[in-house]
Amino acid sequence: MTVFSSKINPNSETFSANRADMLKMVDQLYSLKDRARQLSERRRPRFEERRQLTPRERLTRILDPGMPFLELYGLANYLVDTDDRDKSIPGASTLAGIGFINGVRCMIYASDSGINAGAMTQKSGEKLRACEDIALDKKLPFVHLVESAGANLMKYQVESWAWGGGAFYRLAKLSAAGIPTFVVLHGPSTAGGAYFPGMSDYVIAVKGRGRASLGGAALVKAATGEISDEEELAGAEMHASVSGVVEYLAEDDAHGLLIARDIVNRLDWNKNCPKADIKAFDEPVYDPDEIAGVVPVDYRKPYDVREVAARIVDGSDFDEFKPRYGSTLVCLQGSIFGHACAIVGNNGPIDPNGAAKAAQFFQLCDQADIPIIFLNNITGYMVGKDYEQAGMIKHGSKMIQAVSNIRVPKITLYVGASFGAGNYGMAGYAYEPDFLFAWPNAVTGVMGGEQAASTMDQVARNSAERRGEPVDEEALATQKQRLIDHFDSQSDAFYTSGRMLDQGVIDPRDSRKVIGFALETCWEARNRSVQANSFGVGRM
Repeated sequence: MTVFSSKINPNSETFSANRADMLKMVDQLYSLKDRARQLSERRRPRFEERRQLTPRERLTRILDPGMPFLELYGLANYLVDTDDRDKSIPGASTLAGIGFINGVRCMIYASDSGINAGAMTQKSGEKLRACEDIALDKKLPFVHLVESAGANLMKYQVESWAWGGGAFYRLAKLSAAGIPTFVVLHGPSTAGGAYFPGMSDYVIAVKGRGRASLGGAALVKAATGEISDEEELAGAEMHASVSGVVEYLAEDDAHGLLIARDIVNRLDWNKNCPKADIKAFDEPVYDPDEIAGVVPVDYRKPYDVREVAARIVDGSDFDEFKPRYGSTLVCLQGSIFGHACAIVGNNGPIDPNGAAKAAQFFQLCDQADIPIIFLNNITGYMVGKDYEQAGMIKHGSKMIQAVSNIRVPKITLYVGASFGAGNYGMAGYAYEPDFLFAWPNAVTGVMGGEQAASTMDQVARNSAERRGEPVDEEALATQKQRLIDHFDSQSDAFYTSGRMLDQGVIDPRDSRKVIGFALETCWEARNRSVQANSFGVGRM
């Protein structure tokens, strides 16, 4: 046992100030998410009038009570359709995450038809495809609760249509990989949306509400002049008895979800995955709730990342790899909920020694098949004559080379800054971590606004000096502030999560639970066998 000895005083003014600042940002996170819930709830009377469950009730009903649910992309589309921070609605008119259905870990994706009838936003399709990719990679049955007005033709973009086909491509790939796909048709699914039931392995449709057709009545009349009855053209009962698109006909929403739960149960999905042999573990000695007071929201204020690790790992017990070499790059070995793992964190910019240490550590973890947790608070690699001559490029590249090619699970948390190539070496977005979440205080980008503005300020001054011209201080000050605003407006966690540059913003105090869930999901994926075939299940 090497239990970490914390130097944090929870009764100090610094701790209290940090905690107040962090919890204010956490409240902002919950407030943003609640916008979508409140907007959707306005339609509750309409759902009740039609004897339907609301989208959130559907999600609750299909999941096992009391079991964990990991929400994904909860802020998607925030500040994408509009730059008004007070009015932008996150979520992309959908609900998504990983949860349990009769004990089976599944990916669930649901239309939030309480918002614009579930019409797709700019990020809805991207969110769907990202969830399908996770389901394929992690061998998760994919369950889609459908009720959507489809794409908004008034905001048609040709690239959205081109990319949109990828959702059906991925359904085909899931089926061919031996991973079952399900649709519960709660409402309409028209035009391209008709391929959601068309491309899924199991289709349940709600009588009188579920509808699917390549062309709705209006389109059919415009294209052919034919006047069609919606039920004959697209209705659930027609598809269950005539077209064969629907396998199971449900009386109402609740019945449809029960059918889906029963089908998942009857697949006996878990028979092909052994139970993990998890060692007994202790909870952290230091309460994860204290993380809110350990970490300042301003990344420029230093703290010891080991203090965060001590509130995440089992028993607050870890060993440190090469603690005196490249000391600003911290490499730890411990476990989380009994799963052996490595943790890499930052106590300052990465120097050549730290980069070389990281590259070696990554390879050792790969050799031992140990997942790596990345706690990003990195402003970048060190710059300057001494560091260039010491081979910063070469050693930083070794670190990036190693993180690009390791085969073990990578789980990344943005816990502060994550700038420039430092983001790359610390398994940022482009390095395809298995899971990537951000804390609400996180900032990401090529560099901070102040740094970018100071850099351009110096460039402008050098240029003026070469030309022998006086410096226009007022113009430079205006330019500097404009650059700061431009960079910083794009770097905060809520903005970047809206663009799906992570899988969601989480409460820092939930980090241990989120990482543990992610580790379990990765373990299952690597230990589950599936019955793959060449083409997927064809609809007959």
